[in-house]
Amino acid sequence: MSEHERQTGIPQDRSAPPDRTAVTGDVNRLPRRRRGRGRGEKKMVPDAHFESYYGKPILNKPTWEARDIAGYLFLGGLAGGSSVLAMGAELTGRRKMARVTKVSGLAAILASLVALIHDLGRPERFVRMLRVFKPSSPMSVGSWILATYGPLAGVAAATEITGWFPRVGRAATVGAGVVGPAVASYTAALMSDTAVPTWHDGYREMPFVFVGSAATAAGGLAVLASPAHEAGPARRALILGAATELAAGEVMSRRMGLSAEPLHQGTAGRLMNAAKALSVFGAVVGGVGGRRSRTAAIIGGAAAVAGSACTRFGIFHAGVASAEDPKYTVIPQRERLAQREGVPG
Repeated sequence: MSEHERQTGIPQDRSAPPDRTAVTGDVNRLPRRRRGRGRGEKKMVPDAHFESYYGKPILNKPTWEARDIAGYLFLGGLAGGSSVLAMGAELTGRRKMARVTKVSGLAAILASLVALIHDLGRPERFVRMLRVFKPSSPMSVGSWILATYGPLAGVAAATEITGWFPRVGRAATVGAGVVGPAVASYTAALMSDTAVPTWHDGYREMPFVFVGSAATAAGGLAVLASPAHEAGPARRALILGAATELAAGEVMSRRMGLSAEPLHQGTAGRLMNAAKALSVFGAVVGGVGGRRSRTAAIIGGAAAVAGSACTRFGIFHAGVASAEDPKYTVIPQRERLAQREGVPG
């Protein structure tokens, strides 16, 4: 070997291979490949971690306070469901139950409006939403539903308490009962109309979840505060509402796939589990046992109301969590795009 070859490792004869082999990496720590079907192989690609530019989320998470908006969702459902029961009690001569449900409907809608206005910041912002009626906007439609329902519920409760103008009160009670289902369910359309993954992807079943939750809450409160011999419709509403809420929630969770994951994790998961347990307990104890035991009616009714509240707060927190994690936006979009293009998943 010539001096040039010893110094450079390049042979004088360019057609000949070099007399040493280049080695990359740490020579002393070269992994030995095991035989078999991939057993022992090092993982070369890390798990996918979805991020966005500069660490910013893809979606701006909702800035709403849970106590305001989730409370608004729960109280609106309680009001709408109570007015439906009040209409039934009025038409069937259940005077004490009618009074309970009329007053609870008015109290719930007033508290709901207070929560909404507190979130908006100024009362005039709600009034401004009534300047235009847009059928394509759930917020506009919802504002007009509230503007229609509120006075009817107010007149129904006021005439019940004072005893004045009974015919007017009866008509207002029926009117509030007719609008009540819309009050209980329109918030589902409002939430689903956002870009928040868990809320948006639950658009098919969420109205049924909300209506069932409203019936659970209204039935539970009526069972709790009404005489047992008049509360038969309330007990049936409690049982049917809990069954509807749980069944629709299960269907929604299975259909949504990945977007339903936040409903089972963290704060939202704990709230949703509590909602299921309380709703079942309330339906069994208050709906079935409340017929014979006043104590069971009080405990079961209170559990049903609490379960309905947990459902609304759980769905709210799940939506916030889904907006914070980019994977709930990126992966479903990729799957939908692949389906459109006919690419197998």
